Amino acid sequence: MTPHRLLDLYRLMSRIRQFENAAEIASQGGVAAWGLAASAKPALVRGPLHLSTGQEAVAAGVCHNLERADMLTSTHRGHGHTLAKGADATKMMCELFGRATGYNKGKGGSMHIADFSVGMLGANGVVAAGIPIATGAAHALKIRRQPNIVACFFGDGATNRGPFLEGLNWAQVYQLPILFVCEDNRISATTPTPAMTAGAGAFARAQAMGIPSEQVDGNDVAAVDAAAQKMVREIRAGGGPRFLHAVTYRFKGHVSVDPGTYRDAKEVEAALLNDPLIVTRARLASMGVAEADMAALEAQVKTEIDTALQTAEAAPWPVVADAYEDIMSTGAGVWL
Repeated sequence: MTPHRLLDLYRLMSRIRQFENAAEIASQGGVAAWGLAASAKPALVRGPLHLSTGQEAVAAGVCHNLERADMLTSTHRGHGHTLAKGADATKMMCELFGRATGYNKGKGGSMHIADFSVGMLGANGVVAAGIPIATGAAHALKIRRQPNIVACFFGDGATNRGPFLEGLNWAQVYQLPILFVCEDNRISATTPTPAMTAGAGAFARAQAMGIPSEQVDGNDVAAVDAAAQKMVREIRAGGGPRFLHAVTYRFKGHVSVDPGTYRDAKEVEAALLNDPLIVTRARLASMGVAEADMAALEAQVKTEIDTALQTAEAAPWPVVADAYEDIMSTGAGVWL
């Protein structure tokens, strides 16, 4: 790990963190729910907003090893994956704000952002639903003999749903070019995952199917990067699927207006000490990177996110007629 590479990873994590912080604030205006007092300013982001704050090292460490033409599927908590794959922060923010200039013309919102130009096939509001999509995409790549791979992100809660077994089994049987990434934040919505998961969990289940697997500290971006780099290289060489189990922690509640008081305060306090950005800053400092350089990097990212916020708030709303576009006529079987 060189200082230059680690600084690139830090920049990516900072970009994700600042985007999530800005989106969180924008979603809380006018909200009187989950114990939060109402604000005089109306919420700029409507509907559920699932933040990936605290999980930035997984998205950055994996996606830093992907090429633009590689594909990716995400989850309902997918802002970080989308940004890490190269999506535009302003178009993403416009989508969160429901504006016509967003990635999905304001129709999809937070949980359905997609950008095919960078291989981002889409976030998904259904737990585990991205797994069969990613597996199908990987099978298509193999049939067409294309050199690219698919990265499939999902949470620990998804391992208890049918698509997990089906997707991993299919990928292993047909030796597909796919990297499964279990972003294990140890909680499924509001319930600790061990309380609803039999046996040894995700890592053991993948191994039981014969898929080469590795478990890493998901808050250590260097460890995630090293593991992903090795696995991506093996997949590209025709080695079949790989499984990366990254253990991390979700700093926020299930949604942006959820204070998460159902978790033990000491547990959260301990987790915050292992903040992936703090850990990486300390490592950069130990490698001789100046504090001023890191501060300058963060200032550049802040300018980008501030611009995204201002642009999204000023962007036009979709017109009513747009509701009848980008839909399929089930009778004719064609897109309108």
